[in-house]
Amino acid sequence: MLRSAVRLAGKDVRFGDKARRSMQKGVTRAVAAVATTLGPKGRNVIIEQAYGAPKITKDGVTVAKAIEFKDPFENMGAQLVRQVCNKTNDLAGDGTTTSAVLVDSIFSEGLKSISQGTNPIDMKRGMDRAVDVILKSVAQQSRPIKGEEIKGEE
Repeated sequence: MLRSAVRLAGKDVRFGDKARRSMQKGVTRAVAAVATTLGPKGRNVIIEQAYGAPKITKDGVTVAKAIEFKDPFENMGAQLVRQVCNKTNDLAGDGTTTSAVLVDSIFSEGLKSISQGTNPIDMKRGMDRAVDVILKSVAQQSRPIKGEEIKGEE
């Protein structure tokens, strides 16, 4: 009989559905905190600091960086959200909260598919193909703009 969790050399090792559920819980909890900052009506988040006054922010990546859970598998889920927010921030400088919300959706739907028997490797290949199609479509639809066409410039 295959057990769903074991303890090896002080490490908590989980398998299958139990591991996936724990990570999903971490993703969902982290995204819930980050998502409160979404959009023009997003709310501020107060983050406890080790020293000094709490930090108040409406920045998704800052919220994601501050999240840490006691459960190591939930924490791995939060780290996934943090990694996506950091990468989005590095590449685009904005959109970190939207990226976090997308991670939650993709992760949840992916786990549903896996639990119904979808091969995770095939799913990843399909997602890679979808990204290629989307990028080609965006490139075909895009056009260069001149300075006077840029909104917000005076």
